[in-house]
Amino acid sequence: MQNSKQGESVKSAVRALEILETVVAMGRPLSANEIGTIKAIPASSMSYLLNTLVSLGYLQRAGRSYVAGAALARLAPQAAGASLRGTVRPLIDSIRDKINETAAFFIVRENEIEAIASAISGQALRYAVEEGRRAPMHAFAAGKALLATFDPLRLDDYFAKAPRERFTDNTIVDEAALRRELDLIRNTGISRVEEEYTRGICALGKVAWRDGVPLGAFSVAIPTARFDPEIETRATELLVQASALLGQA
Repeated sequence: MQNSKQGESVKSAVRALEILETVVAMGRPLSANEIGTIKAIPASSMSYLLNTLVSLGYLQRAGRSYVAGAALARLAPQAAGASLRGTVRPLIDSIRDKINETAAFFIVRENEIEAIASAISGQALRYAVEEGRRAPMHAFAAGKALLATFDPLRLDDYFAKAPRERFTDNTIVDEAALRRELDLIRNTGISRVEEEYTRGICALGKVAWRDGVPLGAFSVAIPTARFDPEIETRATELLVQASALLGQA
């Protein structure tokens, strides 16, 4: 009986890898039927395996189809990060140069975000983002923007496992309140934090998508003393522009 169970586990693992390889190789959204056509996987197993891969972040739903998920980057973080870093660097440099505020690009790392590229403002009063730094998703604009892309199962898993530390009086740690904010971000496409991680710093975030897959999130960090409607509007325009350009790259 034990050998039988082990055999079924190995078979499921092999099928899960076959699904991932197929989705990545095809390079476009695939339905369950299409995957089953390419790989002879029974429909009874397909549904379970797809749901499991989605919940782990290795796949992401795109309507009734499936695309590669952000968690695949964990399988080769250095290669994936290096390639994406080179692509986003001129975009964040452009944001910084146009408004002279700190810009950065973050990707998901398990239940945190990691800055893979940053461009620091030249002003005396500024916020510095170190490349390679990990940060909590719930208190960063880029983190909230990326949280808003999680499907329901993955989001439930995040709330069940990720600690939500209160860094300032403005930090949102209540699950219901944070879920309401994520709904707003999905509607507007822009995340906004005011002194939730660091006192005196506000930030905006915007996810960049390619073929239905979130690549990561751009963000701009602005001292509260300079955070007025004019700079917020200009920064938002630049984030939207950079995200669109990355999606087309």
